[in-house]
Amino acid sequence: MTSDILVVGTISPETRTAVTGVVKRLEKAFNAKDPVALGEQYTEHTSWTNARGTRLDGREAIAEFSAPALKSFLRDSFARYDVVKMLEIAPAVIAVNVVQTPTDSAGNPVDGPWGATLYVIAEQVDGWRIVAGQNMAVDPQAV
Repeated sequence: MTSDILVVGTISPETRTAVTGVVKRLEKAFNAKDPVALGEQYTEHTSWTNARGTRLDGREAIAEFSAPALKSFLRDSFARYDVVKMLEIAPAVIAVNVVQTPTDSAGNPVDGPWGATLYVIAEQVDGWRIVAGQNMAVDPQAV
């Protein structure tokens, strides 16, 4: 649902839906522990910094890092990703603020680390993809 999102700029409803779709596919891949589907949401040459401060450059690096992480220390971690703001940087380039709420495998909120993420999502030849971003753990009152 995109109606509760703060939108800055002239972002069409179609673009809002496409950008939110990237975030929701990323959420689905994370919760399914699918590193390939997770990596597919990024551009080939993306720059991503995870919540532990590790910078990963490129879709392949993200999938390679994520595969063991999703099977080990993240295996029991699930989250809901909610887009809270979209900022038009340029035509077809959107900065997206996302709040990550910890959940159980069924999607029910649980105690655990919250996340605040900034994605830069841009339209590519193969669809909308994340070109850059950073994730960080935050206190739930901060989001």
